[in-house]
Amino acid sequence: THEGSLKRHIKEHIGKKPYQCNQCNKAFSVNNGLITHLKTHSMEKPYQCSQCYKTFSKSSHLASHLITHTGEKAHLCSLCDKAFTMKSNLTKHIKRHSAMKPYRGENPYQCSLCDKTFSKNSSLRSHLITHTGEKAHLCSLCDKAFTLKRPLKKH
Repeated sequence: THEGSLKRHIKEHIGKKPYQCNQCNKAFSVNNGLITHLKTHSMEKPYQCSQCYKTFSKSSHLASHLITHTGEKAHLCSLCDKAFTMKSNLTKHIKRHSAMKPYRGENPYQCSLCDKTFSKNSSLRSHLITHTGEKAHLCSLCDKAFTLKRPLKKH
């Protein structure tokens, strides 16, 4: 019933978890959660894909899996319009946007003085020094100065 679903949902938010697994002590707010969880210990997988015969412990896992056979990419990234078959892959993808980590081969950091691009902000900062002519890296043996650390190390 709708009322029963609402009660279960409210229990999840209250934080009380009276149903505990006797094998790993994981706790659940509803008995059905525990029953489903126990299948992970027994390796019981009653839900089978009719196309490749792979089995799953939860019907929701089977439903997610079935999408891999259709090729449907229903989960769209609102930041770059890339599409994914599974929501979990979209979630991982969005984390890459929020962490501002570029994809391999992508250079989002651009020098405003010469239009050169870099994959890391630190590389751009090092590059900017070449435009100022500042030579902050000194050789301790001969006092020769370099704009970047790498030429100093080679020296």
